[in-house]
Parts: sequence; C-alpha cells; structure tokens
Amino acid sequence: MKVCVVGAGIVGCSTAYQLARLGCEVELIDEAARPGMVSSHANGAQLSYSYVEPLASPGTLASLPGMLLSRNSPLRFVPQLDWRQWYWGLQFLAACTTRQVQAGTQTLLQLSQRSRDTLMDWMAQEGWAVDYQQSGKLVLCPSEASLQRQRRQVQFQRALGCEQELLDVQACVEREPALAAYAGRFAGGVWTADERVADPYRLCLELAGSARRLGANVALGTQLRGFDVHAGRVRALHTSRGTVLADAFVLATGSQVASHAAQLGIYLPVYPIKGYSLTLPLQDERKAPRVSVTDLSMKTVFAPLGGRLRVAAMAEVAGYGLSIPPHRVAQMLASVDTLFPGACDVSDPERWAGLRPATPHSLPIIGRRKYANLYLNAGHGALGLTLAAGSAVALSEEILAAAKA
Repeated sequence: MKVCVVGAGIVGCSTAYQLARLGCEVELIDEAARPGMVSSHANGAQLSYSYVEPLASPGTLASLPGMLLSRNSPLRFVPQLDWRQWYWGLQFLAACTTRQVQAGTQTLLQLSQRSRDTLMDWMAQEGWAVDYQQSGKLVLCPSEASLQRQRRQVQFQRALGCEQELLDVQACVEREPALAAYAGRFAGGVWTADERVADPYRLCLELAGSARRLGANVALGTQLRGFDVHAGRVRALHTSRGTVLADAFVLATGSQVASHAAQLGIYLPVYPIKGYSLTLPLQDERKAPRVSVTDLSMKTVFAPLGGRLRVAAMAEVAGYGLSIPPHRVAQMLASVDTLFPGACDVSDPERWAGLRPATPHSLPIIGRRKYANLYLNAGHGALGLTLAAGSAVALSEEILAAAKA
C-alpha cells in the first residue's frame, strides 16, 4: 500500500522509516528544505525513557501562581487572542490531578519502553552517526520537599518496571564529579542508568536517508495546500508540487497539526509550548558533565553530545512566535556557569527556539481519526525524541491491520 506521511520532524521521519521497513510505498513530504528543521532541530536531546511524568500535575498546579507572575520563570503563560490557547489552558488545569498523572505516566512508560527497544534495534541495524549513547540521567532536586515528591514518583514507577535510584548529594557528585562546585545548591537527586542522549537533527537526517534507501520518496520544500475528501476517505493531498494520491495519509506536522486537522473538520487539543536551547562547544571536558543532567529548580537540561553541550530550558505557552529574548539566553548561560563553570566556550552559543506540540495531559495522539484512511501521530510535547520510534511502530501496526481488514 502507499502511505503519505506529512511532516519530516522526528515523529514523521520515524513513521516513514518504519513503514518503508515494512514494505509500504512511502511518500514523506515537508515544507522545510531538510528533515528535522523545526521542533526536532535542536531540542534537549535527552531520550528520557523513565522520566515521563505529565507536565499537568498537582505539583505544577501548586507552583503556577509564582511561576507565571515572574518574567524569568521557567514556566510562563503569555495570553494570546486565541481561543485555542485558553481552551487548552482550561483542559490543562483539569488534567492536574493525581489520578491523571498516574494513568498518564503508565501509558507513557509503556510507549517509552517500546520506543527504547525499537530505537536500539534500529541503531544496531543501521549504525547511524547521531551521538547516541547510554550516558544515564541525573535529576537534581532543589529541596527536601522536591526530593520527597520524586521519591513517591520513583516508588510508583518501580511497580511499572522502571529502575531508578534516589541519591543524596554526595552520591550525586560521585555519579557526576563535574557537579562538585554545585553540591551545596541541591538536596539530592534521581539516577536512571538506562537513559540516553542523541542528536535529534542528525537522527532525522539518518531516518529520512534510510527511508529513501528503502524506496521512500522524500519531497522536501513542499507546502500542504489542502485535502480532497470523498465518501468518508481522504482521496488526495494537494501540495505546491502537485497532487499526491495514497491509500492512507498520516499527519505528523508537530505544532501545526491542529490547523491541518481543522481543514478536515477535526479539533485536536494540541497547542505549542515554546522552549529554548543553546549548543556550546566544550573547552574543558574535565569540567563538563559525562551524564545527562536535569536541574528541577531551573527546569533546565544539560546533555553531552560528542564534544558539545546541549542546554535546553523553559516552557512558555505563548503562541507560535519563535523570537529568542536575550534574557532567556542569559538565563541559560548563567545556568551553565553555575553548574559547570569553565566547561564550555560561551562566546558564541548556537541559539535555538522551538515549539513543542503538547496536549493538555501530555499523551500523544496516535491513530485513525474521522476518516477511514487518515491517521495522526502528533502531540508528543517535550517527549517527541523519546517516543518517536515507539509511536511509529504502534501507528504502522494500526495502518497495516486496517489494510488487511
């Protein structure tokens, strides 16, 4: 069968590659000139297979007033004249319950574990050069209350198959000696040995290249113009390069998926959460982290990527703009100087802003919607890199099962 995948970010590229592996005729289209140029380009680079707790939680709800009032807060809500933002916000508040967090965590863990195993298989077969490594992940808790909250989450996740350790400050420094100068600024941490890192942009390039070698047609620089619908099916896709006919269509267009689905009369609760990153060359590897580090007080991640450090932070519900305010860059540079002084060359940081396509409950939307041959693979939020491989396998199974029915 022929499947048209719209969107060449990490989710779309993974979907196209998996379908091509299964013998489908695949058409992968994207309006960008290269794969992975939008939300996947320079995100946090962490493959967080165990740290998947939904953003909407009682803890987030309790901290919202203080976090939203400060211009420098890592989490901000900037009101827009857009009913979708306000409706999404109300749905987010409704999802901030313990029951929702536990149900969401269980669902995300199942998907992340499948994604981990799938990507391991792909890497073993393909040998892609994407700075992929199992470095482990250390999550730093700023206070004893934060550490106790993490303790409860670790205990809950242990019953779901996650292997994590709670560490005191000294044990954290033993795991990551570069944190020695920061030891008095946090109460402890959570260590997960199985977590990994990978360069998301390079992975997109490799996935698209491998899909092409398997016979897929990768049509970049191609704008989506509309859909041709007949008798409960999407019959064709109109693009700037002509009309695409296919047996099935997949929308994997990240933060734009809600507007694309709306053209087909489908409402999707997906709204962008803006984040920022810096990529810095290392100047002293002895002072740089060897493991992936997340600092909860700053809501900042530090991922070592083959002679570089990827620093990613912030979550802004602020519309679709991609400007990079200087004070956000200054915040991230200050975090590097605080945790890993002297580790990086900060004279010319590679700046980036991206939009995480998030659902209110943090669960991605995977599967068929409204039309017999229309499928969605979207809404992964900050976990797109983590969940892409597993999502691609799950969706591919559904598409092929429907074709055989």
